[in-house]
Amino acid sequence: MPQVVVEAITEHIQLEARIGGYEAAAQQSEMLDGVYADVAQLLGANPQEIALMENATAAWCQVFYGLKLKAGDRVLTCQAEYAANYVAYLHRAERDGILIEVIPNDESGAIDLVALEAMLAVPAALISITWVPTNGGLVNPAAGVGQLARKYGVPYLLDACQAVGQMPVDVAVLGCDYLTATGRKFLRGPRGIGFLYVREEMIFKTEPAVIDHFAAPWVAANRYELRPDARRFENWENAYALRAGLGAAVRYALDIGIDTIHVRAWALAEQLRDGLRQMADITLYDAGTTQCAIVSFAMVNAEPSAVVAYLGERGIVIGTSARNSTLLDADSRKLPTMLRAAPHYYNSEDEIADLLACLKDCRQAAS
Repeated sequence: MPQVVVEAITEHIQLEARIGGYEAAAQQSEMLDGVYADVAQLLGANPQEIALMENATAAWCQVFYGLKLKAGDRVLTCQAEYAANYVAYLHRAERDGILIEVIPNDESGAIDLVALEAMLAVPAALISITWVPTNGGLVNPAAGVGQLARKYGVPYLLDACQAVGQMPVDVAVLGCDYLTATGRKFLRGPRGIGFLYVREEMIFKTEPAVIDHFAAPWVAANRYELRPDARRFENWENAYALRAGLGAAVRYALDIGIDTIHVRAWALAEQLRDGLRQMADITLYDAGTTQCAIVSFAMVNAEPSAVVAYLGERGIVIGTSARNSTLLDADSRKLPTMLRAAPHYYNSEDEIADLLACLKDCRQAAS
């Protein structure tokens, strides 16, 4: 997190400690309420279309489990769908009898829009995809999916968890009805907070999976009224310190410029890929014709966790991506547990060179 994000969180926590949680929220209400406008600006949305949630999964589930899907309804998803989403499909398939259908990939490994349109010749209840998977560097053609969703009148739920903060996000261009993301990852906000976008026309058509008296004020002994904005998906209790941190992270990214961030982060990722291609015992697993600032690779005869530990001892932090995080993609491409590096705009070319040099040293140490 940038220092301004840390300060926003700790300052609000300190204020709560001095005067109390309710009082702190009231005193800082203008700033806290302004986070809706901050997130809306980031997405090209309106503040009434934004809900602030506990995390991206909570945001996604409030929509998915709120949709009135019934037995036989077709849900179309992607081969690189994230595990948290896919197990929810399986849950509703078991509970409600929905049908899960996977959109084929094109030759590059991205969603095949021609195949998707052919699938939409038969009515579908929902298109739900991950824009940027957790592995593989892939950027799915989310806007192309949105054009088809609008053409065929199918609701469209977009998981943008890995996209927000590293690339431009414009919900009008994407054509999505719902978008979910987290404050952490490329946005550099705190853990434990995320957000939901709901297209204005869909707010009244979508009920949350669960409600409380904030989402739906109790107006008579036998009646409640759902809020008329996206905050119907929230509940009354919030981590206001994390909300302050999220707002600071969004404003920090906007001040730098999302286009600037995009160009810088993706260029560093390409530098890393170019270097990895020169190493005989490295296999790159990035897919698609458009690749982002997530670089997935494996080293022959090297345990991924041992490589991560070796690099960590030298001050370089990367991670791993296990098969079960994107099971369909992993099985289809016969992927091993992969190493996953995600350079961001604050990294330098020298740091990418250091990573490559340490990988060579790691190879020699392993041999």
